[in-house]
Amino acid sequence: MSDGQVVIAIDAMGGENSPYKVLKGAEIFLQNEKNTKIIFFGDKAKINQNINKHKLNIFNFEIVNTKDIISDEDSVNAILRSKKDSSIYRGLEFAKNNEKSGFVSSGSTAAIMVLSRLHMGMIQGIDRPAICSLVPNKKNYSLMLDLGANVMVSGANLFQFALMGFCYYSIINKNTKPKIGILNIGTENNKGLEFLQEAADLILSSFLKDYFIGFIEPNRITSGECDIIVSDGYTGNIMLKSAEGISNFIISNLREIFNKSLINKISYKLIEKDLKKLKDQVNPDIYNGATLIGLNGISVKSHGNANPVAFSYALKQCHNFITNDLNKQIIKAINNI
Repeated sequence: MSDGQVVIAIDAMGGENSPYKVLKGAEIFLQNEKNTKIIFFGDKAKINQNINKHKLNIFNFEIVNTKDIISDEDSVNAILRSKKDSSIYRGLEFAKNNEKSGFVSSGSTAAIMVLSRLHMGMIQGIDRPAICSLVPNKKNYSLMLDLGANVMVSGANLFQFALMGFCYYSIINKNTKPKIGILNIGTENNKGLEFLQEAADLILSSFLKDYFIGFIEPNRITSGECDIIVSDGYTGNIMLKSAEGISNFIISNLREIFNKSLINKISYKLIEKDLKKLKDQVNPDIYNGATLIGLNGISVKSHGNANPVAFSYALKQCHNFITNDLNKQIIKAINNI
């Protein structure tokens, strides 16, 4: 590989419909990022078989054969002791040992979390990684973290999440002064658990105070008034899955209504453009790719059921973090506190 070339290590075996969806996603990604090197980790025979069967136009890639398979049922001990030749283990090992590289997988979240920390370690000054992702809102999108990595947190952890979220947002939206909020049951200063109060005090004692708008309630997440939403992983994960369920419920019911009668079908045609715009705005594919932020390396988790287009967006996220050196910006922000 040439000096300075971006390299993405990909777990080709993780998630549903793999390796095909991973390979097709890489093909889509490479259409716009032709100079990126791709290294697939997984069953070499199956990978080649899928490339040939589906006539995929993938270039500038290598395949590293791995034998072990990690399932969602595997314990942490099993993952660490007896799955060292898995696509997740080997892919993360490569990403740690090579500059300008990152790792993407649709596999087991637990395995990715454990092995990412093992291989990459933490950025100095950050105690825990957070699962960080974009969520759509009325204006564009917000950044939310944590979405499931940490059930129990302290105020200091949430402050670190806010700091990392600020650095992340500065990469994806350079021209905006982001507003930071803490997810809570109310907006009053005396509302919420003690660690939420502590986090607010720490933010107000740092340079982030100029961006802090206080507490934000769950019903205001999609309003667009807050750009960076900070939460513990338990609350964040429940919020995200609840939002996904409600969204699917509304969309499926709208589909049934518009197919109910001829008049309804005609009505659909009248507002088809507006409905398509709404669908594109909340399309989960374009928000795929949650970053395990805080690691001393780049590790991106794709949804297990992501389709090829969604997986290509996870690769795009990884590429963006590598080229913009996300971790360097986090380290700089920590040093400036």
